Amino acid sequence: MSSQLNSFSAVSLIAKREFTVQVMKKSFVISNVIILAVIVGGIIAFSIFSGSGDDERDVVGIAGDQSIAAVVEATGDAVGSPVEVREIADAAAARSGVESGDLDVALVPNGTDGAYTAVTESDLTGTLRAVIEGSVATQATNTALAQQGVDQNALGATTSAATVTVDAIDPPDPESGQRTALAAASVFLLYAQIIGFGMYVAMGVVEEKSSRVVELLLSTVRPLQLLWGKILGIGAVGILQLALYGIAGVGAGLGTGTLTITGAAVSVFAGTLFWFVLGFAFFAVLYAAGGSMVSRQEDVNSTTMPLLILILAMFYAAFASLGDPEGTLSNTLSWIPPFSAIMMPLRIAAGVASPVQIVGTAVLMMITTAILAMGAAKIYQRSILRIGKTVSWKEAFAR
Repeated sequence: MSSQLNSFSAVSLIAKREFTVQVMKKSFVISNVIILAVIVGGIIAFSIFSGSGDDERDVVGIAGDQSIAAVVEATGDAVGSPVEVREIADAAAARSGVESGDLDVALVPNGTDGAYTAVTESDLTGTLRAVIEGSVATQATNTALAQQGVDQNALGATTSAATVTVDAIDPPDPESGQRTALAAASVFLLYAQIIGFGMYVAMGVVEEKSSRVVELLLSTVRPLQLLWGKILGIGAVGILQLALYGIAGVGAGLGTGTLTITGAAVSVFAGTLFWFVLGFAFFAVLYAAGGSMVSRQEDVNSTTMPLLILILAMFYAAFASLGDPEGTLSNTLSWIPPFSAIMMPLRIAAGVASPVQIVGTAVLMMITTAILAMGAAKIYQRSILRIGKTVSWKEAFAR
């Protein structure tokens, strides 16, 4: 029992030291303040500029009889392209308004036969053309019915039941845009955090080794205690930083109305933290082993390059799946560690991950990490005191 207590105390002390050293660095504090300001400021700016065009409408000027004005407004609303109608004096005012940019189009009646001339800057196209032509046709029909003595109110009551009901087999998800944005943010943050804090572990190991501090530390603690203390301490810094980014991003998004899916945003935030822990644990033991195999910081890339390539493969696979989170690629890779660490937050954000898949992939990731940790710990123990020549992965596994 005493041995276990001493081991726990040693790991805790080392982890506390690593955490304190990292968060007290001036560079860490300044860089994170800047990043948090950029996150919050970027979301606020996006909400301002993206919302600036929400109320923009095409402006239609109408000369002469204004009875068609209500028809134009109703037609625009019906086709999902609302327009603003303004009364103008005559054809000269129509041309002047279009030339100045005050009007997008002006309708000038051609005599008394219900025909109109549409005055535009260049051409009348798209939805606005459909609104104008539909309105003129509707107005002509209404006029003809009135001339024939048809009660339009009674006619409208009779035909009001003749509607089309849409039964979509796969209706569009109104939240898909926000879910995609959350998924992209989650993928990018996980990529940056895993690769960044994995390198922190490797650099910390080789720094202690090159300065011979590790020899002093190993006179009082065992190699595995030093290894796990470093991983836990740096991992706690990574979780803290990721949590700050998530709170700032989700809080700013909800506060500005950019994010309206509160439940999904919170679940993605929690899922990203959870999968960072699993992904960091997977790579941290390998980065620690890679750092222990070299004696100079400039040699770290020679042993950690395979890990960087693997993380990049995860990153590109995740972004390739953003457009189709339910696809075969996403579903298959989410079951394969370590791809599951970046694929599952994506699927959670997209709302396509089942509870069984979440639990199953997490268990597989934990088992795989535990197996790798045993091998990486042996490499660390064998290599941490070997000064001089770089130990290759082949040599490390062969011993």
